[in-house]
Amino acid sequence: MAFDLNGHVALVTGSSKGLGRAIAHTLGRAGAKVAINYFNNSAKADEALAELKKQGSTGGVFRGDVSTEAGVDEVFTAIEAELGKVDIVVVNATPDQPHKKIEDYDWDFYQQMLDFFVKSPYLLARRCLPGMREKNWGRIVNITSEVYHRSVSPFSAYVAAKGGQIGWSRSMAGELAADGITVNTVAPGWVPVERHENDPQEEKDAYLAQVPIGRWGVPQDVADAVRYFASEEASFVTGQTLCVNGGMTPW
Repeated sequence: MAFDLNGHVALVTGSSKGLGRAIAHTLGRAGAKVAINYFNNSAKADEALAELKKQGSTGGVFRGDVSTEAGVDEVFTAIEAELGKVDIVVVNATPDQPHKKIEDYDWDFYQQMLDFFVKSPYLLARRCLPGMREKNWGRIVNITSEVYHRSVSPFSAYVAAKGGQIGWSRSMAGELAADGITVNTVAPGWVPVERHENDPQEEKDAYLAQVPIGRWGVPQDVADAVRYFASEEASFVTGQTLCVNGGMTPW
């Protein structure tokens, strides 16, 4: 089977709902054992695991704040005991992302963005690298966003942090290539999920009108891109960003 992930253990951070849940289920269908990570909503995480098992996949639920060193170590220690060593890491966890003018942000909010999109990838990579190097195989996939490529404003805190995440990924790709570890990023456009339910309809209509392909993206579009980067078929691809946004960034 193409893009087969049998024999691998995947951690998808922030995977109790939204894009993360779709990614976790897709990697599970490809054969990976999947660690579903959450921090706040245990009911959603249990629901995601039940769906994963219903499709015939193997996995578990692991609570932890992956923006802290203690939280990352706690999550990995539990996964290793239950599922084995992680060799696929998908960095997806995210906080709320309000659009504000720069004078309406404070540094604490900027710091939160950096913690999720620069600090968390760093902590996760540092924790998983010994096992990946031992195996001479690993996949790190960062979920970024088209906002960096499109220079969306007013949205400076999120855009800056996503730019940092992309830059970090490119540097790590070169650093880890000789170890058989690839580092890539998937940059979705606006893909409506649960947290967008209360977004103004006029904003949704305005965005959709710009999408060249003429439809909304769905979580599965993003999940399929992650599955490719996680696969053996992508072993010669590293340091790349794939925009999954229906042609919003054709350059």
